[in-house]
Amino acid sequence: MPNDSRIFELTGYIQRRQGRWEESTRNLERAIDLDPRNFFTLQQIGISYGVLRRYAEETSVFDRALAIDPNDVNTKVALAAIQFHWKADTGPLHRAIDSIQTTNPEALPNVANDWLSCALAERDVAAAKNALNAFGEIPLTDYAVHVNRPLMEGVIARLTKDEGTARAAFMAARAEQEKAVRSEPNYGPPLCVLGLIDASLGRKEEALREGRRAVELLPVEKDSINGPLMIEYLAMIAAWAGDKDLACEQLAIAIRPPSTVSYGQLKLLPFWDPLRGDPRFDKIVASLAPK
Repeated sequence: MPNDSRIFELTGYIQRRQGRWEESTRNLERAIDLDPRNFFTLQQIGISYGVLRRYAEETSVFDRALAIDPNDVNTKVALAAIQFHWKADTGPLHRAIDSIQTTNPEALPNVANDWLSCALAERDVAAAKNALNAFGEIPLTDYAVHVNRPLMEGVIARLTKDEGTARAAFMAARAEQEKAVRSEPNYGPPLCVLGLIDASLGRKEEALREGRRAVELLPVEKDSINGPLMIEYLAMIAAWAGDKDLACEQLAIAIRPPSTVSYGQLKLLPFWDPLRGDPRFDKIVASLAPK
């Protein structure tokens, strides 16, 4: 039993959820030492390395996973996405998506999240619309946050300065999201999405109240991955609502590792455009740049 990889693996997952990242990572590494061809554990430790910004080690474990299953599209795309997060380089991710479109198009819904991120980072509206269509019935997820489709349609419309279409999409998004909040009134993730939508509609006070409430409902102490995510979304809500002071203050907290916020996201994604040119935001982005 002392050398049973499953014990180390399960202990690692529990510790990760508790926010004990160093111990968790050590236990997951021990599990891999004992069971080096465990594909799922390799993927999971890759996720840990990613939020800890240990990108070289993340690359190594995804390479190992692909040596076990060279055709796994999720791992191929996860490996390519590292360069986007680490160095704000969309090239490998773009090529990986192109390859899947050509050789395995039925797998596109599985990687639509990364395809959409790549398209938005490259400001490619046609590709963003194609990526959004590829989701089908699959929800747009960011860990525990489920972003509804009309919200993303509004974001894409704003890229083309089509304010009428954007506003109509945001109004549709709000009607849909209110139902989600009513079904889970004491859960932060649906509320932070409503906050984003309200910010996009110019409802500043409601948006900030919803964003702050989401942080209260799902604190970091309760969930070590999605708690910091609520802080990131509050920063985004504040940015969209025009409160740059609050946005930069919360973003400075949200980037502390472990964090799902990456250099590539802040550098390239349009969600952060309202903060561009603000020296505080530029300093945060520069602090995440590869050294």
